[in-house]
Amino acid sequence: MRVSVIGCGYLGAVHAASMAKLGHTVVGVDVVPAKIEMLAAGKAPFYEPGLPELLTESQGTGRLEFTTDTAAVAGAQVHFLCVGTPQKHGEFRADLSYVEDAFAALLPHLQPGDLVVGKSTVPVGTAEALAERLAGTGATLVWNPEFLREGFAVQDTLHPDRLVYGLPTDDDGEPTPEGERARLLLDEVYATPLADDTPLVVTDYATAQLVKVAANSFLATKISFINAMAELCEATGADVTRLADAIGYDARIGRRFLNAGLGFGGGCLPKDIRAFMARAGELGVDQALSFLREVDAINMRRRVRMVDLAREVCDGSIVGRRIAVLGAAFKPDSDDIRDSPALSVAAQMQLQGAHVTVTDPQAVDNARAAWPGLAFAPTVEEAVTGADVVLLATEWAEYRALDPDSIAGLVAERRILDGRNVLDPARWRAAGWTYRALGRP
Repeated sequence: MRVSVIGCGYLGAVHAASMAKLGHTVVGVDVVPAKIEMLAAGKAPFYEPGLPELLTESQGTGRLEFTTDTAAVAGAQVHFLCVGTPQKHGEFRADLSYVEDAFAALLPHLQPGDLVVGKSTVPVGTAEALAERLAGTGATLVWNPEFLREGFAVQDTLHPDRLVYGLPTDDDGEPTPEGERARLLLDEVYATPLADDTPLVVTDYATAQLVKVAANSFLATKISFINAMAELCEATGADVTRLADAIGYDARIGRRFLNAGLGFGGGCLPKDIRAFMARAGELGVDQALSFLREVDAINMRRRVRMVDLAREVCDGSIVGRRIAVLGAAFKPDSDDIRDSPALSVAAQMQLQGAHVTVTDPQAVDNARAAWPGLAFAPTVEEAVTGADVVLLATEWAEYRALDPDSIAGLVAERRILDGRNVLDPARWRAAGWTYRALGRP
Protein backbone atom coordinates (compact mmCIF):
# COMPACT_ATOMS: atom_id res chain seq x y z
CA MET A 1 0.00 0.00 0.00
CA ARG A 2 1.18 3.55 -0.70
CA VAL A 3 1.07 5.78 2.40
CA SER A 4 2.22 9.27 3.27
CA VAL A 5 3.54 10.60 6.56
CA ILE A 6 3.06 14.32 7.15
CA GLY A 7 5.61 15.59 9.65
CA CYS A 8 8.99 13.87 9.94
CA GLY A 9 10.02 14.76 13.45
CA TYR A 10 10.45 12.24 16.22
CA LEU A 11 7.13 10.48 15.63
CA GLY A 12 6.93 10.85 11.86
CA ALA A 13 10.45 9.77 10.95
CA VAL A 14 10.15 6.59 12.99
CA HIS A 15 6.66 5.89 11.67
CA ALA A 16 7.67 6.41 8.03
CA ALA A 17 10.67 4.09 8.26
CA SER A 18 8.63 1.50 10.14
CA MET A 19 5.79 1.53 7.60
CA ALA A 20 8.33 0.87 4.85
CA LYS A 21 9.78 -1.96 6.93
CA LEU A 22 6.25 -3.43 7.09
CA GLY A 23 6.16 -3.51 3.29
CA HIS A 24 4.37 -0.27 2.38
CA THR A 25 5.58 2.35 -0.08
CA VAL A 26 6.05 5.51 1.95
CA VAL A 27 6.61 9.18 1.25
CA GLY A 28 7.54 11.35 4.23
CA VAL A 29 6.88 15.08 4.05
CA ASP A 30 8.21 17.90 6.21
CA VAL A 31 8.58 21.66 5.82
CA VAL A 32 12.15 21.74 7.18
CA PRO A 33 14.60 21.16 4.27
CA ALA A 34 17.57 20.32 6.50
CA LYS A 35 15.59 17.56 8.21
CA ILE A 36 14.49 16.09 4.89
CA GLU A 37 18.06 16.18 3.54
CA MET A 38 19.31 14.20 6.52
CA LEU A 39 16.53 11.63 6.31
CA ALA A 40 16.97 11.26 2.56
CA ALA A 41 20.64 10.54 3.23
CA GLY A 42 19.69 7.84 5.72
CA LYS A 43 20.66 9.92 8.74
CA ALA A 44 18.39 10.45 11.75
CA PRO A 45 18.05 14.13 12.77
CA PHE A 46 17.85 13.05 16.41
CA TYR A 47 19.21 10.19 18.49
CA GLU A 48 17.01 7.14 18.61
CA PRO A 49 18.50 3.65 18.94
CA GLY A 50 17.88 1.53 15.85
CA LEU A 51 16.52 4.33 13.67
CA PRO A 52 19.60 4.90 11.46
CA GLU A 53 19.76 1.20 10.66
CA LEU A 54 16.02 1.12 9.95
CA LEU A 55 16.28 4.14 7.64
CA THR A 56 19.13 2.54 5.71
CA GLU A 57 17.32 -0.77 5.40
CA SER A 58 14.00 0.78 4.37
CA GLN A 59 15.54 3.13 1.83
CA GLY A 60 17.50 0.23 0.39
CA THR A 61 14.23 -1.40 -0.59
CA GLY A 62 13.19 1.62 -2.63
CA ARG A 63 9.98 1.89 -0.62
CA LEU A 64 10.89 5.01 1.39
CA GLU A 65 11.42 8.58 0.22
CA PHE A 66 11.39 12.00 1.87
CA THR A 67 10.45 15.37 0.41
CA THR A 68 9.36 18.91 1.24
CA ASP A 69 6.74 18.83 -1.53
CA THR A 70 3.30 18.03 -0.13
CA ALA A 71 2.05 17.29 -3.65
CA ALA A 72 4.08 14.07 -3.47
CA VAL A 73 1.36 12.58 -1.23
CA ALA A 74 -0.99 12.34 -4.19
CA GLY A 75 -1.78 8.73 -4.93
CA ALA A 76 -1.31 7.54 -1.39
CA GLN A 77 -4.33 5.76 0.08
CA VAL A 78 -3.49 6.48 3.71
CA HIS A 79 -2.08 9.75 5.08
CA PHE A 80 -0.65 9.84 8.60
CA LEU A 81 -0.60 13.18 10.44
CA CYS A 82 2.45 13.03 12.74
CA VAL A 83 3.15 16.66 13.64
CA GLY A 84 3.85 18.01 17.12
CA THR A 85 1.41 19.65 19.53
CA PRO A 86 3.65 21.59 21.95
CA GLN A 87 2.41 23.63 24.87
CA LYS A 88 1.35 27.15 23.96
CA HIS A 89 3.68 29.83 25.22
CA GLY A 90 2.36 31.25 28.46
CA GLU A 91 -0.61 28.85 28.55
CA PHE A 92 -1.44 25.28 29.47
CA ARG A 93 -3.27 24.63 26.20
CA ALA A 94 -1.81 22.67 23.31
CA ASP A 95 -0.62 24.57 20.27
CA LEU A 96 -2.51 23.02 17.35
CA SER A 97 -1.02 25.26 14.67
CA TYR A 98 1.17 22.47 13.27
CA VAL A 99 -1.83 20.15 13.01
CA GLU A 100 -3.87 22.88 11.32
CA ASP A 101 -1.09 23.71 8.85
CA ALA A 102 -0.44 20.08 7.97
CA PHE A 103 -4.13 19.36 7.50
CA ALA A 104 -4.61 22.43 5.29
CA ALA A 105 -1.63 21.44 3.14
CA LEU A 106 -2.96 17.90 2.75
CA LEU A 107 -6.58 18.78 1.85
CA PRO A 108 -6.04 19.74 -1.84
CA HIS A 109 -4.38 16.40 -2.54
CA LEU A 110 -7.03 14.09 -1.09
CA GLN A 111 -9.09 11.76 -3.26
CA PRO A 112 -12.37 9.94 -2.52
CA GLY A 113 -11.66 6.82 -0.50
CA ASP A 114 -8.47 8.19 1.05
CA LEU A 115 -7.88 7.73 4.75
CA VAL A 116 -6.46 10.52 6.92
CA VAL A 117 -5.01 9.07 10.12
CA GLY A 118 -4.29 11.39 13.02
CA LYS A 119 -1.47 10.20 15.27
CA SER A 120 -0.68 13.48 17.04
CA THR A 121 -1.69 13.93 20.69
CA VAL A 122 -4.53 16.45 20.54
CA PRO A 123 -7.24 17.81 22.85
CA VAL A 124 -10.47 15.85 22.65
CA GLY A 125 -12.73 17.45 20.06
CA THR A 126 -9.96 18.11 17.55
CA ALA A 127 -10.72 15.04 15.44
CA GLU A 128 -14.41 15.92 15.23
CA ALA A 129 -13.56 19.40 13.93
CA LEU A 130 -11.09 18.04 11.37
CA ALA A 131 -13.58 15.42 10.19
CA GLU A 132 -16.08 18.17 9.37
CA ARG A 133 -13.50 19.80 7.12
CA LEU A 134 -13.19 16.55 5.14
CA ALA A 135 -16.87 16.73 4.17
CA GLY A 136 -17.14 16.73 0.39
CA THR A 137 -13.68 15.27 -0.23
CA GLY A 138 -14.76 11.64 0.01
CA ALA A 139 -11.90 11.02 2.44
CA THR A 140 -12.36 9.63 5.96
CA LEU A 141 -10.65 10.61 9.20
CA VAL A 142 -9.48 8.06 11.78
CA TRP A 143 -7.70 8.82 15.06
CA ASN A 144 -4.91 6.35 15.78
CA PRO A 145 -2.88 7.63 18.76
CA GLU A 146 0.80 6.77 19.13
CA PHE A 147 2.32 5.22 22.25
CA LEU A 148 6.04 5.55 21.61
CA ARG A 149 8.68 5.57 24.31
CA GLU A 150 11.78 7.52 23.41
CA GLY A 151 14.66 5.08 23.29
CA PHE A 152 12.29 2.28 22.23
CA ALA A 153 10.37 3.99 19.42
CA VAL A 154 11.32 1.58 16.65
CA GLN A 155 10.33 -1.43 18.75
CA ASP A 156 7.11 0.26 19.86
CA THR A 157 6.11 1.01 16.25
CA LEU A 158 6.95 -2.37 14.77
CA HIS A 159 5.73 -4.32 17.81
CA PRO A 160 3.12 -2.11 19.53
CA ASP A 161 1.56 -3.16 22.82
CA ARG A 162 -1.84 -2.10 21.46
CA LEU A 163 -3.50 -0.35 18.53
CA VAL A 164 -6.41 2.07 18.88
CA TYR A 165 -8.74 3.07 16.03
CA GLY A 166 -11.01 6.04 16.59
CA LEU A 167 -13.62 5.69 13.81
CA PRO A 168 -16.68 7.65 12.66
CA THR A 169 -19.61 6.23 14.63
CA ASP A 170 -23.39 6.48 14.56
CA ASP A 171 -25.72 7.52 17.37
CA ASP A 172 -25.42 4.05 18.91
CA GLY A 173 -21.63 4.27 19.03
CA GLU A 174 -21.17 1.75 16.22
CA PRO A 175 -18.87 2.40 13.25
CA THR A 176 -20.62 3.96 10.27
CA PRO A 177 -20.21 2.33 6.84
CA GLU A 178 -17.30 4.66 6.11
CA GLY A 179 -15.92 3.80 9.55
CA GLU A 180 -16.03 0.09 8.68
CA ARG A 181 -14.21 0.74 5.40
CA ALA A 182 -11.62 2.77 7.30
CA ARG A 183 -11.12 -0.08 9.74
CA LEU A 184 -10.48 -2.56 6.94
CA LEU A 185 -7.94 -0.23 5.38
CA LEU A 186 -6.11 0.30 8.68
CA ASP A 187 -6.18 -3.45 9.28
CA GLU A 188 -4.28 -3.78 6.00
CA VAL A 189 -1.76 -1.15 7.07
CA TYR A 190 -1.16 -2.91 10.38
CA ALA A 191 -1.51 -6.46 9.05
CA THR A 192 1.85 -7.59 10.44
CA PRO A 193 1.41 -6.49 14.07
CA LEU A 194 -2.22 -7.64 14.01
CA ALA A 195 -1.07 -11.06 12.83
CA ASP A 196 1.16 -11.12 15.92
CA ASP A 197 -1.96 -10.78 18.11
CA THR A 198 -1.44 -7.12 18.99
CA PRO A 199 -4.51 -6.05 20.99
CA LEU A 200 -6.85 -3.80 18.99
CA VAL A 201 -9.33 -1.34 20.48
CA VAL A 202 -11.93 -0.01 18.04
CA THR A 203 -13.80 2.99 19.37
CA ASP A 204 -15.10 6.48 18.63
CA TYR A 205 -13.17 9.71 18.01
CA ALA A 206 -13.52 11.07 21.53
CA THR A 207 -12.31 7.94 23.28
CA ALA A 208 -9.37 7.52 20.93
CA GLN A 209 -8.22 11.07 21.57
CA LEU A 210 -8.51 10.59 25.33
CA VAL A 211 -6.50 7.35 25.44
CA LYS A 212 -3.05 8.92 25.07
CA VAL A 213 -3.55 11.83 27.45
CA ALA A 214 -5.28 9.61 30.00
CA ALA A 215 -2.38 7.13 29.85
CA ASN A 216 0.23 9.87 30.21
CA SER A 217 -1.69 11.44 33.08
CA PHE A 218 -1.80 8.12 34.90
CA LEU A 219 1.94 7.58 34.46
CA ALA A 220 2.67 11.13 35.60
CA THR A 221 0.45 10.60 38.65
CA LYS A 222 2.26 7.38 39.55
CA ILE A 223 5.67 9.08 39.29
CA SER A 224 4.54 12.06 41.33
CA PHE A 225 2.95 9.78 43.92
CA ILE A 226 6.25 8.09 44.70
CA ASN A 227 7.98 11.46 44.74
CA ALA A 228 5.39 12.67 47.25
CA MET A 229 6.27 9.61 49.32
CA ALA A 230 9.92 10.63 48.97
CA GLU A 231 9.10 13.95 50.62
CA LEU A 232 7.54 12.06 53.53
CA CYS A 233 10.50 9.69 53.70
CA GLU A 234 12.88 12.62 53.97
CA ALA A 235 10.84 13.98 56.87
CA THR A 236 10.74 10.65 58.70
CA GLY A 237 14.03 8.96 57.85
CA ALA A 238 12.35 6.24 55.78
CA ASP A 239 13.78 4.84 52.53
CA VAL A 240 11.60 5.55 49.48
CA THR A 241 13.30 2.87 47.37
CA ARG A 242 12.47 0.12 49.85
CA LEU A 243 8.99 1.58 50.23
CA ALA A 244 8.49 1.37 46.46
CA ASP A 245 9.78 -2.20 46.42
CA ALA A 246 7.32 -3.18 49.15
CA ILE A 247 4.20 -1.62 47.65
CA GLY A 248 5.24 -2.68 44.16
CA TYR A 249 4.68 -6.33 45.05
CA ASP A 250 0.97 -5.56 45.08
CA ALA A 251 -0.17 -6.65 41.63
CA ARG A 252 -2.75 -3.87 41.62
CA ILE A 253 0.03 -1.30 41.92
CA GLY A 254 3.16 -2.77 40.32
CA ARG A 255 6.75 -1.59 40.64
CA ARG A 256 7.16 0.16 37.28
CA PHE A 257 7.22 3.97 37.35
CA LEU A 258 7.66 3.95 41.13
CA ASN A 259 11.17 5.36 40.89
CA ALA A 260 11.61 8.43 43.06
CA GLY A 261 14.01 11.10 41.92
CA LEU A 262 14.07 14.20 39.76
CA GLY A 263 10.73 13.35 38.18
CA PHE A 264 9.51 13.41 34.61
CA GLY A 265 10.28 15.77 31.75
CA GLY A 266 10.41 15.59 27.98
CA GLY A 267 8.05 16.62 25.23
CA CYS A 268 5.05 14.50 26.25
CA LEU A 269 4.11 14.07 29.91
CA PRO A 270 4.49 17.69 31.12
CA LYS A 271 2.72 19.35 28.21
CA ASP A 272 0.11 16.60 27.87
CA ILE A 273 -1.13 16.79 31.46
CA ARG A 274 -1.26 20.59 31.24
CA ALA A 275 -3.19 20.51 27.97
CA PHE A 276 -5.51 17.90 29.50
CA MET A 277 -6.27 20.24 32.40
CA ALA A 278 -6.86 23.13 30.02
CA ARG A 279 -9.26 21.13 27.88
CA ALA A 280 -11.16 19.91 30.93
CA GLY A 281 -11.63 23.55 31.91
CA GLU A 282 -12.98 24.39 28.47
CA LEU A 283 -15.44 21.51 28.79
CA GLY A 284 -16.59 22.68 32.23
CA VAL A 285 -15.18 19.68 34.09
CA ASP A 286 -11.96 21.20 35.37
CA GLN A 287 -12.53 19.74 38.87
CA ALA A 288 -12.21 16.23 37.43
CA LEU A 289 -8.55 16.88 36.68
CA SER A 290 -7.67 19.30 39.48
CA PHE A 291 -5.42 16.60 41.00
CA LEU A 292 -3.10 16.96 38.00
CA ARG A 293 -2.11 20.41 39.25
CA GLU A 294 -0.59 18.79 42.32
CA VAL A 295 0.97 16.07 40.16
CA ASP A 296 2.67 18.81 38.18
CA ALA A 297 3.63 20.74 41.32
CA ILE A 298 5.17 17.68 43.02
CA ASN A 299 7.18 17.00 39.90
CA MET A 300 8.59 20.53 39.79
CA ARG A 301 9.34 20.55 43.54
CA ARG A 302 11.75 17.66 43.13
CA ARG A 303 14.01 19.87 41.03
CA VAL A 304 14.08 22.56 43.68
CA ARG A 305 14.70 19.94 46.36
CA MET A 306 17.74 18.63 44.47
CA VAL A 307 19.28 22.09 44.54
CA ASP A 308 18.56 22.20 48.29
CA LEU A 309 20.28 18.82 48.68
CA ALA A 310 23.36 20.10 46.87
CA ARG A 311 23.43 23.04 49.26
CA GLU A 312 23.13 20.70 52.26
CA VAL A 313 26.10 18.55 51.28
CA CYS A 314 28.14 21.71 50.67
CA ASP A 315 27.66 22.94 54.24
CA GLY A 316 24.88 25.37 53.41
CA SER A 317 26.11 27.12 50.27
CA ILE A 318 26.92 26.22 46.66
CA VAL A 319 28.34 29.65 45.83
CA GLY A 320 31.65 29.08 44.09
CA ARG A 321 31.30 25.30 44.26
CA ARG A 322 32.13 23.23 41.18
CA ILE A 323 29.26 20.87 40.35
CA ALA A 324 29.34 18.17 37.67
CA VAL A 325 25.94 17.19 36.26
CA LEU A 326 25.86 13.79 34.59
CA GLY A 327 23.06 13.94 32.06
CA ALA A 328 21.35 16.58 29.96
CA ALA A 329 18.65 14.58 28.16
CA PHE A 330 15.34 14.20 29.98
CA LYS A 331 15.80 10.41 29.90
CA PRO A 332 18.48 7.92 28.85
CA ASP A 333 18.79 6.65 25.26
CA SER A 334 17.65 9.99 23.89
CA ASP A 335 19.08 13.38 22.96
CA ASP A 336 15.76 15.09 23.77
CA ILE A 337 16.28 17.99 26.21
CA ARG A 338 12.72 19.33 26.24
CA ASP A 339 11.76 20.19 29.82
CA SER A 340 14.81 18.26 31.02
CA PRO A 341 14.97 18.01 34.83
CA ALA A 342 18.76 17.67 34.55
CA LEU A 343 19.19 20.98 32.75
CA SER A 344 16.59 22.69 34.92
CA VAL A 345 18.55 21.75 38.05
CA ALA A 346 21.87 22.66 36.43
CA ALA A 347 20.58 26.11 35.53
CA GLN A 348 19.13 26.69 39.00
CA MET A 349 22.43 25.79 40.64
CA GLN A 350 24.35 28.08 38.33
CA LEU A 351 21.96 30.95 39.05
CA GLN A 352 22.68 30.41 42.75
CA GLY A 353 26.39 30.85 42.24
CA ALA A 354 27.75 27.39 41.46
CA HIS A 355 30.15 26.61 38.61
CA VAL A 356 28.28 23.90 36.73
CA THR A 357 29.60 21.56 34.06
CA VAL A 358 27.18 19.25 32.23
CA THR A 359 27.95 16.12 30.23
CA ASP A 360 25.78 13.64 28.33
CA PRO A 361 26.48 10.80 25.89
CA GLN A 362 24.17 12.21 23.20
CA ALA A 363 22.54 15.50 24.19
CA VAL A 364 25.47 17.92 24.69
CA ASP A 365 25.02 19.66 21.33
CA ASN A 366 21.29 20.18 21.85
CA ALA A 367 21.84 21.33 25.42
CA ARG A 368 24.58 23.77 24.47
CA ALA A 369 22.34 25.36 21.82
CA ALA A 370 19.45 25.76 24.29
CA TRP A 371 21.52 26.68 27.38
CA PRO A 372 24.59 28.58 26.13
CA GLY A 373 25.26 29.94 29.62
CA LEU A 374 26.15 26.49 30.98
CA ALA A 375 29.53 24.81 30.59
CA PHE A 376 29.69 21.42 28.91
CA ALA A 377 32.19 18.59 28.77
CA PRO A 378 32.33 15.66 26.32
CA THR A 379 33.20 13.02 28.92
CA VAL A 380 32.47 12.13 32.51
CA GLU A 381 36.15 12.41 33.38
CA GLU A 382 36.38 15.98 32.13
CA ALA A 383 33.10 16.96 33.78
CA VAL A 384 34.02 15.67 37.24
CA THR A 385 37.61 16.91 37.32
CA GLY A 386 37.90 19.30 40.28
CA ALA A 387 34.20 18.90 41.18
CA ASP A 388 32.98 19.51 44.73
CA VAL A 389 29.74 17.65 43.96
CA VAL A 390 28.75 15.11 41.29
CA LEU A 391 25.05 14.88 40.41
CA LEU A 392 23.71 11.90 38.48
CA ALA A 393 20.71 13.49 36.77
CA THR A 394 19.95 11.20 33.82
CA GLU A 395 20.23 7.45 34.37
CA TRP A 396 22.31 6.48 31.34
CA ALA A 397 23.68 2.94 31.69
CA GLU A 398 27.26 4.20 31.70
CA TYR A 399 26.51 6.49 34.65
CA ARG A 400 24.80 3.71 36.56
CA ALA A 401 27.90 1.58 36.04
CA LEU A 402 30.37 4.24 37.26
CA ASP A 403 33.13 2.98 39.52
CA PRO A 404 33.37 5.24 42.59
CA ASP A 405 37.08 4.42 42.97
CA SER A 406 37.95 5.24 39.36
CA ILE A 407 36.73 8.85 39.54
CA ALA A 408 37.65 9.49 43.17
CA GLY A 409 41.07 10.83 42.18
CA LEU A 410 39.55 13.36 39.77
CA VAL A 411 37.13 15.17 42.08
CA ALA A 412 37.97 17.79 44.67
CA GLU A 413 35.47 16.35 47.16
CA ARG A 414 33.81 12.94 47.20
CA ARG A 415 30.15 13.96 47.20
CA ILE A 416 27.64 12.16 44.99
CA LEU A 417 23.97 13.12 44.57
CA ASP A 418 21.95 10.29 43.06
CA GLY A 419 19.13 12.13 41.32
CA ARG A 420 17.59 8.92 40.01
CA ASN A 421 18.10 6.50 42.93
CA VAL A 422 19.99 4.06 40.70
CA LEU A 423 23.37 3.81 42.47
CA ASP A 424 24.34 1.47 45.31
CA PRO A 425 24.70 3.69 48.39
CA ALA A 426 26.80 1.12 50.29
CA ARG A 427 29.29 0.84 47.45
CA TRP A 428 29.80 4.57 47.13
CA ARG A 429 30.02 5.13 50.88
CA ALA A 430 32.52 2.31 51.21
CA ALA A 431 34.68 4.16 48.69
CA GLY A 432 34.66 7.24 50.92
CA TRP A 433 31.92 9.21 49.20
CA THR A 434 29.15 11.21 50.83
CA TYR A 435 26.07 9.74 49.16
CA ARG A 436 22.70 11.50 49.13
CA ALA A 437 19.51 10.85 47.21
CA LEU A 438 15.94 12.13 47.20
CA GLY A 439 13.81 10.20 49.66
CA ARG A 440 16.64 8.13 51.20
CA PRO A 441 18.55 8.55 54.46
